[in-house]
Amino acid sequence: MTVLASTLQHFVPDNMWIAVVVISLALVAIMFKYVLVGTPGPSPFAIDTREPLKPMVLDRKLKNKVLKQGFLASKVPQDLDAIVVGSGIGGLAIAVLLAKVDKKVLVLEQHDRAGGCCHTFTEQGFEFDVGIHYIGELLDHKPLRCLIDQLTDGQLQWEPLDNPFDKVVLGPPENRRIYPIYSGKKRYIDELKKCFPGEEKAIDEYVRLSKKVANGVWFMVLLKLLPTPLAKFLVHTGLANRLSSFFRYASRSLTDVVNELTQNKDLRAVMCYIFGTYGKMPKEASFSMHSLLLCHYLNGAWYPKGGASEIAYHMIPIIEKAGGAVLVRAPVNRILLNDAKEAIGVSVLKGQEEVHVHAPIVISDAGIFNTYEHLLPKDVQTMPAIQKQLSMVQHGDGGLSIFIGVDGTKEELGLKADNYFIFPENNLDELLEGYMKGNREESSKKIPLIFVASPSAKDPTWPERKPGKSTVTVVSFANYAWFEEWKDDKVKNRSIDYKELKEAFISKILEAVTEIFPKIKDRIEYVDAGTPITNQHYIGAPKGEIYGADHGIPRFSVELNATIRPQTPIKNLFLTGQDVMLCGFAGALTGALTCGSVILNRNLHLDAIGLAKRVKNGNNKKKE
Repeated sequence: MTVLASTLQHFVPDNMWIAVVVISLALVAIMFKYVLVGTPGPSPFAIDTREPLKPMVLDRKLKNKVLKQGFLASKVPQDLDAIVVGSGIGGLAIAVLLAKVDKKVLVLEQHDRAGGCCHTFTEQGFEFDVGIHYIGELLDHKPLRCLIDQLTDGQLQWEPLDNPFDKVVLGPPENRRIYPIYSGKKRYIDELKKCFPGEEKAIDEYVRLSKKVANGVWFMVLLKLLPTPLAKFLVHTGLANRLSSFFRYASRSLTDVVNELTQNKDLRAVMCYIFGTYGKMPKEASFSMHSLLLCHYLNGAWYPKGGASEIAYHMIPIIEKAGGAVLVRAPVNRILLNDAKEAIGVSVLKGQEEVHVHAPIVISDAGIFNTYEHLLPKDVQTMPAIQKQLSMVQHGDGGLSIFIGVDGTKEELGLKADNYFIFPENNLDELLEGYMKGNREESSKKIPLIFVASPSAKDPTWPERKPGKSTVTVVSFANYAWFEEWKDDKVKNRSIDYKELKEAFISKILEAVTEIFPKIKDRIEYVDAGTPITNQHYIGAPKGEIYGADHGIPRFSVELNATIRPQTPIKNLFLTGQDVMLCGFAGALTGALTCGSVILNRNLHLDAIGLAKRVKNGNNKKKE
C-alpha cells in the first residue's frame, strides 16, 4: 500500500472505510459512463447493421480474392484516416469500428493472407485452422455475440460444440481418468459433483469465487479509459484493489486458491485444466485470469461455420465499403515520425524499396514488443515512458502445434465436436515446470499438456467442402530457445537437425493422440508441426508466443493496467489487440473496443452493451 493509502488507513476507522468504498463505487460508476473527456465522437453501434444471411461462399478461390489482396502502392486509398499494422482480430476489429463511422482505414499484413491467428492454410487437400478452436459467450443476447454480429454485418455463423465440450484426461493408459466438462451454469456444477462425490462444498465455492472475481474485470477497462492522473490516483491510493474483486485476487495464483478449496488432486487438476488457453502453469497463473475462462464457457462453446477464415472474410468488405483496404504481403518495417516525434504513417517494404504511406493515426496490432522494439527509431525506443512499459511485460511461452490430415469421415474415425486436454498425471505444476526447464531432447519425450480437437468435426460445412477427409489439431507449448538456432533458416528448408527435433515432438504427441482416437492411427495422410519459430515467421510473434505478452500474475497488477493502454507515449500512435487487454479472440476484441473508445472519445463498451440490450428487447417483442 502506498504512503497515502497507509496514512488514510491509520486515521480512518474500518466503518469509515466502508463509507469511502461505497462513495468511491458510486463515483466510479459515474466515471465509467462519462469516462472520456471532451465531445464524444460517433458510435459504431448507433444502429443494428446486421443484414439477412447471404449464401455461404465455399469456393476457396473466391474467398482468396478477399483474403489475399497483395500490396501495391497503387492499391493504397487516398486521404486515409488511419493505418492499422497487422490483420489479427484486434487489427481488423478496430478497422471495422472506424469504418462504421465512415473512416477510411488501411490494414497492412506481412503474411500472404489476412486474419492473423484467424487464418487457415491448406496442405495436401486438408484445411487447417491455426488459432480458433472454440469461443464462449455467444448466446444470441450476449454482448460478445452482438459485437461480432455488428463487426460482420450478421454474416458470421456459429455452430455449438457438443456437450460435454471439453474432456480432461489424467494419467497413463493403464490408470486413465476422463472427466467431462459440461456447459450450463447448473449442469457444469452438477456433473462435476457426480465425478467428485464429497467435494460439493469445494466445487460450489470454486464457481462462486470465479464468478465474483470475473465480474470485476470491468475495472480493468476503466483503468485504461480514465484520464491517466485519475487512473494513477486509484492505483496509488489502493482504491483500485479495494473496489475491484478482479484486482483483489489478481496477485493470487491459481494453485494457491485451488489448493485451499480441496485436497483431491484430480479435482485440483480439473479445476485448473483450462490454463492452457492463456498459457501459464497454475502456480504462475493469476486466479483472476483463470476465473474469466471458467465463466467464458459456462454458457457453452461455439465454432465458426466454414472455419476460422470466415471471420476475416466477412470483416474486410465493411472496411472496403468505407473506402479502406486490407492488403497482404505488406511488411511494415518502421513507423514514420515527424520532427515532433508524432506518428504520421508507416514504411512498407516492397522488395528492396520502401513505400511510405501516410495517415493522421497509426494503430498497431503487431504487439507491444514488435511496436516498441522494432517499428520505432532507436532514439525513440529509449524514451523512459516506453522503457517503463516494456519493463512491465515479458514474452509469453512459445506455442507448438501439430496438424494432422486423416482419410475418413468424423463418423468413421470417432471424431466429435469437442476438445480433449491430455495430462500424463494430476501434478500439473511439476510436469509443466520440468518440461519447460528441461533440454529439448528430454522434453520432447515427456510433453505435459496436449490439447486435441477436430476442426472438421466442429464445422457442419466440412463434409461438403472436403468430403471423406478429416483433420485433427494439437496445441501445446515449447521453449523458444529449443528452436532459436534455426530461426534464420529458410522456412520450408530448415536443417535436418530441426526436422528431426520436430519429428521427436510429433512422434510423442501422435502416440498420445492415437490412444484417445485409435481409429485414426492407420489412416493419417498428412502430419506436420508448427514450432515457436514457425509462429515467429507467419504471425510475427517475436519469441513464438501465441498469446502475446505473458499472462502470468505480474500482467494483472493495477499499475500495469493503468500504464499500458491504447495511447502510447508517441502522439497519434495507438495499440490494439491482445496486449492492450487480454489474450485470445475475445480478449483481442476487447482490446480493439478499448482502442476504439480512446480514438472516438466515447465508451464503446457501453455502446455495445446498449445495442445488445436493444437487440434483445427487439427480439423479445417479435416473439410476443
